[in-house]
Amino acid sequence: MFQLRIYTLRSPEALQRYATVHWARHLATFPKFGIVIHGVWTEPGDDANRLVALVRYPPGADPEVLTGQIMTSPEFDADMAGFDFDDIVEVEATLLDPTSFSPLR
Repeated sequence: MFQLRIYTLRSPEALQRYATVHWARHLATFPKFGIVIHGVWTEPGDDANRLVALVRYPPGADPEVLTGQIMTSPEFDADMAGFDFDDIVEVEATLLDPTSFSPLR
């Protein structure tokens, strides 16, 4: 199962720090939990302040449970060390099932 995650940050500076430091650290953390990262993007535009990520959970995993495990792990604490969580205004998470003809499955 895939998930599209959209993080809205408080400012361009917060987005830059979150994307280049803290989310970048997840590239090493998430695979430890079986999560594959297919892409991470920032949305262009002065007012967007959004980071978009497409991830895939392991077969049979409950995304909500696995996300909770990650967020309470020492690895996640290390990834987010020094980041002010108040800089995240909103997180949207949409589960996606690939179609039979999707290049990503």
